[in-house]
Amino acid sequence: MNISAPFIRRPIATALLMVGLLVGGLVAYPLLPVAALPNVNYPTLQITAQLPGADPQTMASSVATPLELQFGEIPGLAQMTSASALGYTQITLQFDLNRQIDGTVSDTLSAINAATPYLPTGMPYPPTIRKVNPADTPILVLGLTSDTLPLTTVDAYAENILLQKISQISGVGLVGIGGQQKPAVRVQLDPQALAARGINLEDVRTALGQANVDLAKGTLNSPRQTYTLNTNDQLLKADDYANLVIAYRNGAPVRIRDVGQAISAPENDLIAGWFNQKRAVILAIQRQPGANVIETVNRIKAMMPVLQASIPPAVKVNIISDRTETIRASVSDVQFTLMLTVALVVMVIFIFLRNFWATVIPAVTVPLSLIGTFAVLYELGYSLDNLSLMALSIAVGFVVDDAVVVIENIVRHMEEGLAPFEAALKGAGEIGFTIVSITLSLIAVFIPLFLMGGYVGLLFREFAITVSVALVLSLLISLTLTPMMCARLLKPETRQHGRLYPLFERGFDGLRNIYEAGLKIVLRHRFITLLTMFGTIALTGYLYMVIPKGFFPEQDTGLIIGLSEAAQDISFQAMAERQQALLDALMRDPAVASVGAAVGAGGGNTTVNDGRVYIALKPKSERGSMAEVLERLRTNLAKIQGITLYMQAAQDITIGGRVSKTMYQYTLNDADPGELNHWAALFLDRIKTVPGITDVATDQLNAGPMLDITIKREVASSYGILPYTIDNTLDDAFGQRIVSTMYTTLNQYHVVMEVNPKFQYSPEALNGIYVKSSSGQEVPLSTLVDTVVKVAPLVVNHQGQFPSVTISFNLLPGTAIGQATSAIQKIEKQLGKPLSLQTSFQGNAQAFGQSLSTTPILIVAYESLIHPITIISTLPSAGLGALLLLMAVHYDLSVIAIVGIILLIGIVKKNGIMLVDFAQHVEHEQGLTAEESIYQACIMRFRPILMTTMAALLGGVPMMLGTGVGSELRQPLGYAIVGGLALSQLLTLYTTPVIYIYLDRLQSWLFRETQHAASAHAKPMPAE
Repeated sequence: MNISAPFIRRPIATALLMVGLLVGGLVAYPLLPVAALPNVNYPTLQITAQLPGADPQTMASSVATPLELQFGEIPGLAQMTSASALGYTQITLQFDLNRQIDGTVSDTLSAINAATPYLPTGMPYPPTIRKVNPADTPILVLGLTSDTLPLTTVDAYAENILLQKISQISGVGLVGIGGQQKPAVRVQLDPQALAARGINLEDVRTALGQANVDLAKGTLNSPRQTYTLNTNDQLLKADDYANLVIAYRNGAPVRIRDVGQAISAPENDLIAGWFNQKRAVILAIQRQPGANVIETVNRIKAMMPVLQASIPPAVKVNIISDRTETIRASVSDVQFTLMLTVALVVMVIFIFLRNFWATVIPAVTVPLSLIGTFAVLYELGYSLDNLSLMALSIAVGFVVDDAVVVIENIVRHMEEGLAPFEAALKGAGEIGFTIVSITLSLIAVFIPLFLMGGYVGLLFREFAITVSVALVLSLLISLTLTPMMCARLLKPETRQHGRLYPLFERGFDGLRNIYEAGLKIVLRHRFITLLTMFGTIALTGYLYMVIPKGFFPEQDTGLIIGLSEAAQDISFQAMAERQQALLDALMRDPAVASVGAAVGAGGGNTTVNDGRVYIALKPKSERGSMAEVLERLRTNLAKIQGITLYMQAAQDITIGGRVSKTMYQYTLNDADPGELNHWAALFLDRIKTVPGITDVATDQLNAGPMLDITIKREVASSYGILPYTIDNTLDDAFGQRIVSTMYTTLNQYHVVMEVNPKFQYSPEALNGIYVKSSSGQEVPLSTLVDTVVKVAPLVVNHQGQFPSVTISFNLLPGTAIGQATSAIQKIEKQLGKPLSLQTSFQGNAQAFGQSLSTTPILIVAYESLIHPITIISTLPSAGLGALLLLMAVHYDLSVIAIVGIILLIGIVKKNGIMLVDFAQHVEHEQGLTAEESIYQACIMRFRPILMTTMAALLGGVPMMLGTGVGSELRQPLGYAIVGGLALSQLLTLYTTPVIYIYLDRLQSWLFRETQHAASAHAKPMPAE
C-alpha cells in the first residue's frame, strides 16, 4: 500500500491541505498565552486568623490547633504548615495536583465552620481564605508615595480604590499591603492622670464604645409621610474624641484631653514601608495558582489609567517590580533561538545536498511542522513558554529527517533512470513504512517523560507532547507534501556544477575515506572495540555517580527577594532604622534599579524583627550575572551591624507553600517542643559548616523577651478583682486595643486605645496602671501581680499539626543541591537523632529528590525493553558525552540536562536503526556475511547519518551558547545534546558494526545449539 500515491497524483488538494495546516497554526499563534513555564501549580490556600494581643503560644494552641485538626481531614491535602505570631495565625494548605482549587475552597470553608465552636470568642473576624501561595513571587509590586499627603491618606486611597479594584481582576489571588498605614483615631491616655481622678482604663473603654455608635433608629410614619431618623451618633475626627466627656468629677466634666490626647494616626504604628528611600505603602500582587502571569498583569495595567484617575495626582503609583518584563524577554530570546536553529538546519541541508530544490523541499517541512504545532498546542490549552519553545527548537533537528530520507530515496530512483513522477511514487512507497517506524521510535523516546509523576512530570509533559506533535506533523508532511513536491520540482542533474560543489564533494569523500580507514582497523580489532564499549559503560556509570545532581538551573529573573532579620528583642523603631540602613546600601549598588521594603508584623512578615525587601535589578545588559550581583550585595550588606538580609533570586518554579529566608528548606518535626528546639540548634550549627552552603537561616525564634505576669489570686480576690479584669486592663493599656468602629461610605476605621507611648518603655510601666476594685477603689496593678522577664517564642511553627523548625539555605556558585542534601543526610547519621524527631527536605529540595529517584530508572527501563542493540551501543556513549561536557563547563546534572540525554537516546538510536536495517536488507538481498553487510551499511549510510547528526547538533548549539534572558534554563539542554551527539556519533559509528557482528555470531550459535538439542531429543520413526 502506497500512502503517498493519492497526494502525489493530487497536487492541488495536497497543497490546499498544507495551506489549511499553515493557516490554522498562524491563527492559533497569537491566541496562545505567553508564560514562563507550563501552567502546573499545586492548588494552594492561605487561611488567616487574628486574635489581637494574643501571644504566639496562645495563637498556636487556641486558634491554629483547632483549625488544623479539621483541615487534616480534607481529602487530597498534601501539605499543611502554619505560623502563629503575636495576634496572628497563618495556615497554608497545599493539595494534590489532581484537585481543583475551587473544590478545595469549599472543603476548607466547611472545615472552618466545623472548627468555629472551638475558636476563641474574642476573634474580631472569622478566618479568611485566599487562593494564593504565599511562597510565590509577586507578579507586580507597586509603591504608593506622596510628597504632600500624609501616609494615612495614601493608604486610604490604596485600600479603598486600588486594592479593591485590583483584587477583583481575574487571576489575582491576593493584594498584600506592606507598610500599611490605615487611618485611625488613637486615644493615648495618661494612667497617672486617670488614677488621680479615680478613673480606670476599663471606664474609658466603655465610654468610647458607647459614645461612637451607628445603630438603627427607625422611622416616623404618618398617614401621608414617612421620616427616616438619623442622629449624630458617630464621631469621625480626632478633635471630637479629644472633647469627649468620659466622666464627671466634683460636678465637672472630665474629657479625653484632660487625661490624654486623641490624634489621627495609623491603626498600627508598628509597621512601615519604603519605596527606595522614601516612606511608602507597598502593594504586592500575587496571582491565583494556575493564573497566567502576563495576562493577569496586562489586565491590571489596562485598569491602571482608570484607577489613577480615581485618586489625587499627589499620590504617585510607582512600579517597583514587574515579573512580565523578564518573562517576555525570555520568551522573545527563545523565539530568536528557534529562528536561528531553523536557519542553521537549513544551511546544513544545503551544504550536504547542494541542490536548491532538494534544500527547499525539506526546508518547507520545518515551518509547516512548527506552525501546525501551534494549532494543536492551542487546542490542548498549552502556552508559549520556555519549555514548549525549547521543545520546538529541539524538534527542528528532528522534523527534517523524514523529508531528507524520502528525498534521498526518490533521488536514488531518479539516478537509476526513472522520471521524477515515477521515482516519487516508487520511492515514497518503499520508504513509507520506514518513515513511520523511525518517527514512532522517536516519539517512543518520550515515554519516560509521560510516565514521570508529580510536579516535574506534568511540567515536562507539555515539552514531550510538543515535540511529539511536531514529529507527527513532520511524518504527515513527509508522506504527502514532500513526495508531491519532488515529483514536480526535482529534475535530473544535466548541467555542470559550480566550483563549490566539487569542493564540498571532495570534503565529504575525504571524511568518508577517513571513516572507512578507521572502520577497517576497528573490524580487525573487534575485541578491543568491544572492551572499549564496556569501558564506556563503566565510565558513564562512574561519571553519573560523581557528577553533582541539581534540580532546575537557578534563573536570573531580574528580581531578588530579601528577608531581613534582626535581634529577637529589637524594638520597632530600631528595626526601622536598621532596615533603612539596608536600603541605603542597596540603592548605592550600580545593578539595583528600585527597592520596595516593609517591616513590622503584617504584609507577609510575622514578627517585629522581620522585614521584607523586593530588589528589582537593571536589565541584564547593564549589569553582571545574578551570582555576581548577589555576591557583591552580600559583601556590602555584611558591613551593616544589627541586621542580616537573606537574599534569593526569584524563580519561576516554586514548590511548596512555606515562606523561607533562603531557597532550599530542611524541616524538623517533633511532638515535644523542647526536644525539637534542642536538636534544631544542633542541626543549624552543623549545617552552617557544610562547604558550598551559605546564608543558613532558621524560622526558630524562641528567644524573644517576655514579661511573665503572675496574678496573685488571693490578693486580687480580696479586692474583688478577677483575672478577666486584669487581662482586659493590660490589653487596654498595651494592646493597641480596638474599642470602637467608625463607619464611612468607603470603609470602616477604628478607634485605638492605649496608654501614652512614654509609659510603654519598660516593665516598670505596670507600676502606673490601676485596676478598680469591687468597692470602687483604684488598686495599683503592682499590688496584684508579680513579674519576671523570661524568653519565649516570637513565632510558633507547625507542619502537619506538630511543632516544626525549618532550616533554609542557599548554595554557592558551583555547588549542586544534590551535594547539599547528601551532606545534610550525612549529618543526620552522625548526630544520631531520636526516632521521635522527623526530618525532611521541603519545597524545591524535596522535589529534587523525587525527580532524581524516578527519571534515570525510567530511562534505563524503557531502553532495555525497546531495543537491546541500541541501548548497548548508544546509551553509554550518549550519556558519556553529555556528562563530560556538563562537567567541563561546571554544570550539574539537572532535570533539564536529563531531558537532553533522553533526547540524545532517540537521535542516536535512530541512526543505529538506520545502520542495522540497511545491513539486514543487504545481507538478505545479496547473501553477504554479517561483516560484509554491516561494513557496506556503514559506508553507504555515513553521509545521511552525518547530515542528520549535524542538523540535530546545530539545533542545540544556539541554546548552548545563548546568553539572553532565561538562557540559564536552556543551556544545560544545549550542552547535553551537543556533547552527547559529538561523542556518541564518533563512538557508535565504530562500535555498532562490531556489536552487530558479535550478536550475529551469538544468534548463529544459539540457533545451532537449538537445532542440536532438537536432534538429540528426536524419537526414531517406527519401521513400515
